[in-house]
Amino acid sequence: MIFRLDERLLFPDPILAEPDGLLAVGGDLSTERLLLAYQNGIFPWYSNDTPILWYSPPERFVLYPGELKISKSMKQVLRSGRLTVTVDQCFEKVIESCSLVPREGQDGTWITAEMKEAYIQLHQKGYAHSVEVWQQNNLVGGLYGVPVGKVFCGESMFSKVSNASKTALIHLCNSGLYKLIDCQLHTNHLESMGARLISREEYLAALQNAKGEF
Repeated sequence: MIFRLDERLLFPDPILAEPDGLLAVGGDLSTERLLLAYQNGIFPWYSNDTPILWYSPPERFVLYPGELKISKSMKQVLRSGRLTVTVDQCFEKVIESCSLVPREGQDGTWITAEMKEAYIQLHQKGYAHSVEVWQQNNLVGGLYGVPVGKVFCGESMFSKVSNASKTALIHLCNSGLYKLIDCQLHTNHLESMGARLISREEYLAALQNAKGEF
């Protein structure tokens, strides 16, 4: 059953989502609603020609920092120092760059102007964070997302040169701040780094255990 949201600040139980994960339609992208969504394992994912769609998939693709796999070639890249990393230095540029990356099987971007504005507001209020990767003072990669306690809910990443997004993810894993990185959807390169699928129930339990101050 797909629920229609109104002005009330609430979501249905995630276990009521459709088999593809679609849980609810409508509502808004206010800071309060987005934070409530992430606290309950729900995220928005839609395009310009649809209403706001809220998902809680039956399985979640996640990376436990302790299970991170770094290839020999990637270790050489990290040791070379040709890529440097910062945090929260240019959130708006990161989300803009993520919105411009062509995605296999997708026509256009799901990071709409409305989404960008909402997440920039989250960042300005201290709830969303970015990792930036630089090469010779040029922004060449990065990622952004929303932490819920010790869980980092990753939203998107981009890479303009080889290994830039991997460098950002490795930095996030090695920061010591998070017990779980939520990658949402499967990709081969994330799987090669140790990410794996867990059930919705496992993910919600991890959220409960990791909750704390944003």
